Amino acid sequence: MSKQTILGRVAQLAKANINALLDQAEDPRKMLDQLIRDYASNITEAEEAVAATIGNLRLMEQDHQEDVAAATEWGEKALAASRKADGLRAAGQAAEADRFDNLAKIALGRQLQSEKEARSAEPTIASQTEVVSKLRSGLDQMKAKLGELQAKRDELVARAKTAQAQNTMMDAVKSIDVLDPTSELSRFEDKVRREEARAMGKQELAASSLDAQFEQLDALGDEAEIAARLAALKAA
Repeated sequence: MSKQTILGRVAQLAKANINALLDQAEDPRKMLDQLIRDYASNITEAEEAVAATIGNLRLMEQDHQEDVAAATEWGEKALAASRKADGLRAAGQAAEADRFDNLAKIALGRQLQSEKEARSAEPTIASQTEVVSKLRSGLDQMKAKLGELQAKRDELVARAKTAQAQNTMMDAVKSIDVLDPTSELSRFEDKVRREEARAMGKQELAASSLDAQFEQLDALGDEAEIAARLAALKAA
């Protein structure tokens, strides 16, 4: 996978609009679960690619440091050979002095080559450093987005459970409203009142029968009194 492809994927995923995705989803919970799996998979893939990119950058930096160190070392060797040549020439040893001057030239040539290699690597190192920085930033955004997705999923699950509980409660309340147990109480109360009325009727009937008996007794008393008075009249 190329660095541009990695960077593009990281940027795309990091900028994903979660709310827009959820609005388009028929089942938001399943959509979030799938997004979390996709994000986690892409983060793992991106981390491996970014790690490889960082590794390549570190190798280039090491090569650059070696070129810089080599250039310094060859420069020191060129200086040492040149001074040796100057000393030999002052001592009248021209041939030996020329040999050390040639060594100094060779050292300077290698110093120049090392400097060129170091300079040529610097733009690439700078570019790769920028790429790595963007990739790191993208990964951080992806991980933050993953946390946001997980929080959204947990919130959605909690809301779904709450809604389910509320619906269950409302269905129960609706069922109670349809059956209305108070109507059963009303019917029972009516039955009790009818029984009470019957008892009252029986009491009234019993009372009227007793009154009739007493009235009959009073009537018999009156007849006895009349008969007694009539017998008294006849005896006079």
